[in-house]
Amino acid sequence: MSNRVRTHKKIRQTVIGTAARPRLAVFRSLNNLTAQLIDDSTGKTLASANSIKQKGTRADKAKFVGEQIAIAASGVKIKKVVFDRGGYTYEGVIQILADEARSKGLDF
Repeated sequence: MSNRVRTHKKIRQTVIGTAARPRLAVFRSLNNLTAQLIDDSTGKTLASANSIKQKGTRADKAKFVGEQIAIAASGVKIKKVVFDRGGYTYEGVIQILADEARSKGLDF
C-alpha cells in the first residue's frame, strides 16, 4: 500500500460528507485533475468536474477544475463542503484547486 493511499484512509476516517455539507474529493493523475462533491450518507455523487479536455499546464487545469466544481456546486445549491485532499499534500495543484474553489464561493 502506497503512502498516499495510507494517508487517504486516515483522512477518510474523519472527513465525512453529508447532504448539507458534502465531501469535495480531489484526485490528481499525472496529467489531469478530477473533483467530485459526494454525499457519503447516500453514497451519491452530487456534482463533478475534470480537466480531461483542457489544454495547458497542470496549474491552469487546477484553476479550471476549481472554478467548474464551484459552479456545479452552486447549481445544486451547495455552499459549504468538507475538503478531502485524497492523501496528497496540500501544495501545488491541490492548493490551487482549493483556492480557486474558495474564491468562486465554496466555503471550507
